[in-house]
Amino acid sequence: GWHPTPGTLAAGQVSRERRGGKRVRFAGGRLEHRDDALPSLDWAFPEPLGTRPVLGEFSMADIVTIPRHLAVPSVTSYMTVDAAQGLAAAAERDSAETFVVDVRVRRGGEERRAVARGEDIYAVSAPLAVEAVERILTGRTRVKGVAPAGEIFDAPDFLRALAPRVAVDFS
Repeated sequence: GWHPTPGTLAAGQVSRERRGGKRVRFAGGRLEHRDDALPSLDWAFPEPLGTRPVLGEFSMADIVTIPRHLAVPSVTSYMTVDAAQGLAAAAERDSAETFVVDVRVRRGGEERRAVARGEDIYAVSAPLAVEAVERILTGRTRVKGVAPAGEIFDAPDFLRALAPRVAVDFS
């Protein structure tokens, strides 16, 4: 399972306090604050993970950053039950952990999917930040000012630049 760092747990605590303990959901074109139980379901991840139980409407930054630059009616994020259980306490990280981010976008009957995977989500942070800073300093941005990464950069190109630390598949 995932072993969050003390910093991750502290950031999560601050976020929960700012939200008054409620979770954030983007539905019907607007943000909502909810305090009912998280929905649970099974999610079919790509192999070798396969189908796993997940918690739905899990509050993550994507809920507010995606609708900031894309006209979408809803954004729902999910986290595997195994990973969510790791949020209970920080633990010593004795080995790299694999991660998979599985994004599905639906419009009518059409679905597109992007899957990013790699080892050690924390070790990816520095190369990701360096790639972003390099692109900003060399003028390879689509907008200026404060904006979500998906609005500032060409997302597929940016993610591919993180290879071999992150492997991305678009379908």
